[in-house]
Amino acid sequence: MSPLPATATSAAAVRAVSVATQGMTKRFGGFTALDDVSIAVPAGGFHVLLGENGAGKSTLVKCMMGFYQPDAGTLVVDGTPVAVRNPRDARALGIGMVYQHFTLVPSLTGAENLVISRADAPAVINWGRERERLAAFMARMPFRVPLDRPVASLAAGEKQKLEILKLLYLDGRFLILDEPTSVLTPGEADEVLGLLRDMTRRGDLSVLMISHKFREVTAFADAVSVLRRGALVGGGRVADMTTDGMARLMIGDTPVREQAGRAPVAASRQTVLDLAGLVADDDAGRPAVDGVSLKVRAGEIVGIAGVSGNGQAALVEVLNGQRPLRDGRIFIHNEPFEPVRRDFDRFRVFGLPEEPLKNAAVPRMSVAENIAFRAFDKPPAAKFGWWMSPGPIRARAAALVERYKVKTASLDAPIATLSGGNVQRAILARELSGEVDVLVVANPCFGLDFASVAEIRAQIMEQRNRGAAVLLVSEDLDEILELADRVAVMSEGRIAYTAPVGDTDRTTIGRHMAGH
Repeated sequence: MSPLPATATSAAAVRAVSVATQGMTKRFGGFTALDDVSIAVPAGGFHVLLGENGAGKSTLVKCMMGFYQPDAGTLVVDGTPVAVRNPRDARALGIGMVYQHFTLVPSLTGAENLVISRADAPAVINWGRERERLAAFMARMPFRVPLDRPVASLAAGEKQKLEILKLLYLDGRFLILDEPTSVLTPGEADEVLGLLRDMTRRGDLSVLMISHKFREVTAFADAVSVLRRGALVGGGRVADMTTDGMARLMIGDTPVREQAGRAPVAASRQTVLDLAGLVADDDAGRPAVDGVSLKVRAGEIVGIAGVSGNGQAALVEVLNGQRPLRDGRIFIHNEPFEPVRRDFDRFRVFGLPEEPLKNAAVPRMSVAENIAFRAFDKPPAAKFGWWMSPGPIRARAAALVERYKVKTASLDAPIATLSGGNVQRAILARELSGEVDVLVVANPCFGLDFASVAEIRAQIMEQRNRGAAVLLVSEDLDEILELADRVAVMSEGRIAYTAPVGDTDRTTIGRHMAGH
């Protein structure tokens, strides 16, 4: 069981509850997702769960919330073993969860969202009385969120605060946070986590947070527990640990490829990719990309940062040929480029879109067939321009699977059966197998394990070092700061700010991400 950090609050002042799992085990058929896991979060503690994808973090918190029933083990609240058969039981114990994606009703106001979340919400609501109660509640809260506006009109940070307020309004005293800052600017993330940390130190709340951001762990948490392959492999007080030590606990003996060094490039290198005044509409006909102009030079990574929903996804769809341009032009080496197969081949443009299983693969087709998409109609895979030869297709796939360390049962396995990291590797193997002049990647490491992240980021850096112009669209600012030579911020469909990474900082970038 993880050691308990000291808290600054007295027992009499503590409203928060302590929660511990003892020997928690969960099996799905013959697979053990959670193996005898014991962690403890004291009243007023701020505890973080670390682990790679599939380590058991989500399974553990779902057992705590009552979504799953454990095969063995006990949940202990304030020293008493309890049975949590469903989320309603968890709520009755003061345990609530803030999910990675918002659960608010966008068309309703903040006040309406809070009131209807109550189990005892009346069929006919006396809004005069409810507003008085909400005013008294908000007077005790550290968050300030406008409750009279529709949720759809709120900024991402305000929505996340409202999600937390909803649990506090429901008398939540132990909050489970699942990657709570993935949709926030750095400033919003620090504000929300800082306010929660202050509440834990006052004894108003206990927090268990799932995160993959070491910066947040070291800045806000008291203690950490690390899961690997369903088992607790270590943990302790954050003050006694290093980020390298936490990373080693997460990945064990898995070899992690070191990032390729950033090769020096000539200042006079030419522009390869030129986006000139791009305008594109969203599905409702409103401007999603609004006059975007940006140049990417040979041997340069330009990272596009921004809070989700500010036009980045639409921009990538335009470049991939998935969304039509209303205005503007794309140039490569000063020649007009159209996002069609002929020009992708001619200008050597490759890419890794977000959710590649959805956007860059056919899930039911085999690994070998998906890897062949860029070359199935060219020699030696094809003869006479139409006759496909299975032998060369399989041989090429086998070589790329080995080179890019794609773990698959066989080349004939449907690509949908691979893990997320191995789908990424397979698509990268296909996209990086030839000479690359332009590489467009979108959130390439979202949801992947530590080793896969290191591998994929190294591949991106290698293409940059070989002279490719790389456009990296990512909602992970740490990823952009690690990889990019230059950063551009998208806000409300426009490029709001650009700067060399060495000439800016997280605060400045975050301010422009927030639209200031």
